[in-house]
Amino acid sequence: MTKIKENSTYHANREIVMQECPVTYVMNKIGGHWKPIILYHLLSGSKRYSEIKKAMPHITEKMLIQHLKQLETDHLLVREARPVVPPYVTYTLTESGRELEMVINAMAEWAYRDMKRHGVDVVMTMD
Repeated sequence: MTKIKENSTYHANREIVMQECPVTYVMNKIGGHWKPIILYHLLSGSKRYSEIKKAMPHITEKMLIQHLKQLETDHLLVREARPVVPPYVTYTLTESGRELEMVINAMAEWAYRDMKRHGVDVVMTMD
């Protein structure tokens, strides 16, 4: 993917919209398919990489690593690496990440209601 120049019109417009629209700000932080799911799994507590991967078997390693780094950059989770062999890395939600619990749970509850409304078999479980 081509990197967007910091001084591009797109970048400037994006920054303005993020400042003026709180929904755009949130979607910039947690938007996409995988980020809310990662956050959802971390709501129950710190997890090692392997635990997150096991909970999300359909995500590729590349995508999981990329999204974990983005969530860390956005201060929604903390990556703690212990200096041992083999490496021991845990991911934990920050205060900002934990504050998204109501948002993530509201999304899950809405999904249950909407799936039932449209006759979709609900097979998900909420932790």
